[in-house]
Amino acid sequence: MKLIIILADGMADEPIAALNNKTPLQAANTPYMDMLARKGRNGLLNTVPEGFSPGSEIANLSILGYDIPSVYEGRGVLEAASMGVDILPGEMVMRCNLVSLEGELLKNHSAGHITTPEAAELICFLNKKLGDEIFSFHSGVSYRHLLKMKGGNKHIRCTPPHDIPEKPYSIHLIKAESIEAEQTARKLNNLILDSQQILGDHPVNKKRVAEGKDPANSIWPWSPGFHPKMKPLSELFPIKGGAVISAVDLIRGIGVYAGLEVIMVEGATGLYNTNYEGKTQAALSALKKNDLVYLHIEASDEAGHEGDVLLKIKTIEDLDSRVVKKIYEETIKWDEPVIIAILPDHPTPCAIRTHTRDAVPFLVYHRDISPDKVQVFNEFTAREGAFGLLKGNEFIQTILK
Repeated sequence: MKLIIILADGMADEPIAALNNKTPLQAANTPYMDMLARKGRNGLLNTVPEGFSPGSEIANLSILGYDIPSVYEGRGVLEAASMGVDILPGEMVMRCNLVSLEGELLKNHSAGHITTPEAAELICFLNKKLGDEIFSFHSGVSYRHLLKMKGGNKHIRCTPPHDIPEKPYSIHLIKAESIEAEQTARKLNNLILDSQQILGDHPVNKKRVAEGKDPANSIWPWSPGFHPKMKPLSELFPIKGGAVISAVDLIRGIGVYAGLEVIMVEGATGLYNTNYEGKTQAALSALKKNDLVYLHIEASDEAGHEGDVLLKIKTIEDLDSRVVKKIYEETIKWDEPVIIAILPDHPTPCAIRTHTRDAVPFLVYHRDISPDKVQVFNEFTAREGAFGLLKGNEFIQTILK
């Protein structure tokens, strides 16, 4: 039996007054997810263990069955694997956002969703001006980049920039959690302030401001770590081969360490305008030759971070009509049964524009499953599902049984 996990990043939310106290998932028209919920089984999943922040790296590792305290080494190292950036002994790696500041406020975590070519020019500039024997910058996609630091101490407290939209940034600069880490924190904070001195006048940012766009006028490093110790999924579960499809370096990096084939899809952006059809077709093709496909769709998470309720509803409806519909209608024809599992990794409520650690709804369908009493798929009906409340790696263990 084959398994496809459709991961709708950040899709879960909270009731919104403007939607008559419905969540975007409740308000969206999702006939195919509702049908699979009705024909399948449902439940809730806690993806974030106690003591960890509700980041996508934690949640997706949990969903794929990893024990977080044993393997987690920060977000940056996972993205480095996707980007082909080697991590040498003694090198600490961090995610490094390009962000937009407005006065003392961190206006947004994405520099107004800066384009990859614009960002690449800025990262190259930063490397020439601020790179040295300690620091090096590595270009990624859009606002998502890497910073490597030789001799760093990871015992520092960093605030993810998507946690503090429209809030003063200075009180959220990096803080040492031990005496040994004080020098690391001081060097990183100086690097942040130095970046602000040189980025504002760069031609890329001058052009963006002239066009009414937010400038990428600061870096924001966070989530430090060293080379992780992760086993391939094939050593943990009865999975002979697998693939991951995502527009996001983080998820592709998890796939590299998990021993999954990373499939790139042209036009996959991580936003509402992503190539849904291309990713769906790639997933179906991969599923024909693999036991597992992890299909990651980022759009709802970005809509949540923007606080855009209508856009979030649109991303959910696009997921249903352009991804779930096609996958169901194709795989139901196959001789070998296919398990379809659908879930978010974490909520990204529009009201607060950041992740929360609340349990997320999930559904599991295959043609031989005995359905439970759930009739539609959302954060509240899933509570009545047959799976009840699962935690972390119990999700994939339960499915594979």
